[in-house]
Amino acid sequence: MPDEQFTNPSLAALYDPLHTDRPDLGAYLDIAREFSARQILDVGCGTGTLALLLAAQGHDVTGVDPARASVDVARAKPGAERVRWLDGDATTLPDDVHVDLALMTGNAAQAVVDEDVWEGTLRGVRAALRPGGRFVFETRDPARRAWEEWTPEESSRRVEVPGVGAVETWYEVTEVALPLVTFRTTFVVAGEVLTSMSTLRFRERDEVAAGLERHGFGVEEVRGAPDRPGREFVFFARARAVVASGGES
Repeated sequence: MPDEQFTNPSLAALYDPLHTDRPDLGAYLDIAREFSARQILDVGCGTGTLALLLAAQGHDVTGVDPARASVDVARAKPGAERVRWLDGDATTLPDDVHVDLALMTGNAAQAVVDEDVWEGTLRGVRAALRPGGRFVFETRDPARRAWEEWTPEESSRRVEVPGVGAVETWYEVTEVALPLVTFRTTFVVAGEVLTSMSTLRFRERDEVAAGLERHGFGVEEVRGAPDRPGREFVFFARARAVVASGGES
């Protein structure tokens, strides 16, 4: 199930005001241009910021996310009619979704904690991609131990949100049982304290690559994230063509 901060309409509405600085999105816009992608699938599209930017550049975009409240925020934005919005995840994509490029940003891959669901996600994305299409996504390098910075002291901030007022937020790790890390996000909104629990899975590079290979991808390249150099893996996987014998090439 998605985290409370994405399924609670009050918290979902705060996501964009609390995350106005998204330097990662420019890199994904560049990737779409690099591969001359026409049809794009945004897996874990959330409030739709990237999907709408891609659509504004002329791409045919489908956004899918299991958090209905977040997708409702996306549907209410200017230009939302340019995007096909789906409630769900990549394990249950309609048969008519056929794309050249699938993207998964914001470490959404790590939010897929259950390994069966992760395998289903890879299978679903592969089915949606045309032969030769690419799947590009990011995941944190476990060796960098990013969770050690998720403390109230390191993460606390206060943001003035129009129409809401001051919003205070911070993170606090509650359990590290690698490969899983669980943490609490606290929001103080107009004096009301709201919390959301999250668990992320920190997969090793070889583990991710092996999963991609199992589901019909060839890993072309693993880059660093421009906005977090040395802290993340950005996988570039290409869908292998199915040959007549039933195998793949």
